[in-house]
Amino acid sequence: MGFRIWSVWDPSQLEVDFEPRIEEVSEQLLLTDFADEAGLRDAVARTAGRHGIDTVLHCGHGGSVLPVVREAWRLGLSPNPPAVYERFQVCERDDWAPAEAPRVSVETLTLDGAHHVVGMTAERTTGPPHFLVTGHLHPAPLADDEQEIIEAVVDERLTACGYRFGLASTQVALLPAGPRIVSCRARPGADRIPLLIEIARGFDLEAAVFTALRGDRPVVPSPSRYAEVGFFLLPEGRLETYTGTEDIAVTPWVCGARFPYTVGDWIAPVGDPRARRAYVVVEGATPELTRERVAKARQDLVADIRLTAR
Repeated sequence: MGFRIWSVWDPSQLEVDFEPRIEEVSEQLLLTDFADEAGLRDAVARTAGRHGIDTVLHCGHGGSVLPVVREAWRLGLSPNPPAVYERFQVCERDDWAPAEAPRVSVETLTLDGAHHVVGMTAERTTGPPHFLVTGHLHPAPLADDEQEIIEAVVDERLTACGYRFGLASTQVALLPAGPRIVSCRARPGADRIPLLIEIARGFDLEAAVFTALRGDRPVVPSPSRYAEVGFFLLPEGRLETYTGTEDIAVTPWVCGARFPYTVGDWIAPVGDPRARRAYVVVEGATPELTRERVAKARQDLVADIRLTAR
């Protein structure tokens, strides 16, 4: 599309298998400690000044958001003022919903203050008693009236926060009294949700950000199938051996898979966010079929894990 990109990452957050991909699409990959606020702001300012940057976007979350946005706003390069992100953080601290409430992730792309819903994705969980997240299904199997109510709630939150441009991922709990927002972040959906949207709808959420920077409104197709990501549900411990990844990768309905471990690595337990690094993505005509295909992929992965001292 004619854009040139400079990427800034914290080396402690950059996984080895992602680094070559980021370098490939970037003019330069700049590494800096996100915990060093002054250093991070300086990296943004130096890069913007040296290369004539037009826009600075923060695509993640955490403590680095406000320093980056504040510096970008000072330079006139952020489409949203810092107060927007401060409101997001305040609202998230105030929101709460019981763990057993079904949840959907609502992905939106905002352009000139208009919030366009790209899609809704349902959480898969272990069920009672802990309801640990085990994957996501897109599109969420919701009735039209349910979707309309959820869209209205999300639109109201984004408008109240003053959000003007960019992606947002809003987690909504479905309570008997109506939908309740659990979190709202100015970032793409986590856990490969953008890939699920691309598989189910043929809509590239990340590319849409760049078309929006050119002023083009997103045109989101209706879903033609379901897509599901399932995390490999491995016990905590030290990885001794594993097999099955090659078979999973060539299965016709598998659209993506990742197993970023080698022998000797420590495997985090189910429920730990780090356990979501290993996953399989499948497609299918129904939610029941995608669930079965995720279960089959999990069976095909055979791992010997020993619970020993870290």
